[in-house]
Amino acid sequence: MLLAEASSEMDTTAIESLFWIAAAAVASPLISRVTRGYVPDAVVLLIAGMVVGPNMLGWADNDSVAILSQMGLGLLFLLAGYELDPQLLSGKSGRVARLTWLIGLGSALVVVTLTVPGEGFSTHIAVAIALTSTALGTLLPIIREAGVLDTPLGRSVMAHGAVGELGPILAMSLLLTSRDLVGALVVLVLFGVAAVIIGAVPQRLITRVPGVRRAVTVMRGGTIQLPVRIVILLLVSLMTVAAVFDLDVVLGAFAAGLILRRLIGPEQQEVGKSLEVIGFGVFIPVFFVTSGMGIDVTAVLGHPGMWAALVAAIAVARGLPVWLSERYIEHGANLEFGHERAQLALYAATGLPIIVAVTQVATASDLMSIGVASTLVAAGATTVLLFPMVARLIGARHRSDVTT
Repeated sequence: MLLAEASSEMDTTAIESLFWIAAAAVASPLISRVTRGYVPDAVVLLIAGMVVGPNMLGWADNDSVAILSQMGLGLLFLLAGYELDPQLLSGKSGRVARLTWLIGLGSALVVVTLTVPGEGFSTHIAVAIALTSTALGTLLPIIREAGVLDTPLGRSVMAHGAVGELGPILAMSLLLTSRDLVGALVVLVLFGVAAVIIGAVPQRLITRVPGVRRAVTVMRGGTIQLPVRIVILLLVSLMTVAAVFDLDVVLGAFAAGLILRRLIGPEQQEVGKSLEVIGFGVFIPVFFVTSGMGIDVTAVLGHPGMWAALVAAIAVARGLPVWLSERYIEHGANLEFGHERAQLALYAATGLPIIVAVTQVATASDLMSIGVASTLVAAGATTVLLFPMVARLIGARHRSDVTT
């Protein structure tokens, strides 16, 4: 009788939420396939979250699965950091990509300050950071499926995408904080030192302690999957360090991906595939669905002009500087054709995860209202829907023109 009474009083919100998230995770790739990939899986997951979330049907609650959503966000950025080739950020092309992002951030800040007067600097910089982000983790499967990942266009997308993720992450850590700029910079440096130490420990163990490498190799399969467990520990460790330093966890996740690439390299395909299975199969769909749950549909539909204006602002603040730099600044790896430059600008202006992270930080700090945050996230989701689709249509039209 006691067990029956206890079980009847259990909160079933979490398991019910997981059911609807799992249903959305299964349905989303099927819907995306019906549209021949022009509607990305991430957009379907966001829409599903909006529908089943507390702002519409109320069948699911994002608070009950918040930790799973955080793991999904972490794995999304870990995979983005792991896929990033650091050589793309070096040389003149890397400098041009960094300068392009800074110019876009400055332009966005000026526009936001002039169009939204009366708000504080932190509010303006939060919106400007969101406008100049690139969803590299979201773009990876899209450009891979489009067959452009290993082309000059794909490498340019990776370079600008890396800056479009790393730049906003660092800007958030420095500018969206209660500390002054010097204090935030000191904390960021301390985090970097901690990340180097955490990354050096497994490397030293593998190279200097006899038998460790062999043990990891022997236990990499079956029911143990030790390398994957080590990666998850690395991810959670750096996310924890970022949280302790009062930084956003996406900084720790991205750093974990960079460290992982340095430790094992991209040639370790088994580990990479296992992480993709865990990430895109389980945790990352949870992140996108719960992000959709946080969108206030009424606020978005109540201000359609703001929604459209933010989509256009993202295109101008992020896409236009990328197109101009690729067209007029010689860096030795410029894209030759106009259609490729247009595709690059559209891909670079595709932003969502950073926008979600920025709005979460801004709303928690009372720098942004829920309505504005919802509209900004909806605009980011719109860029994920429209910009890659238009880029693919441009590429398909060029290929058809060439064949004819």
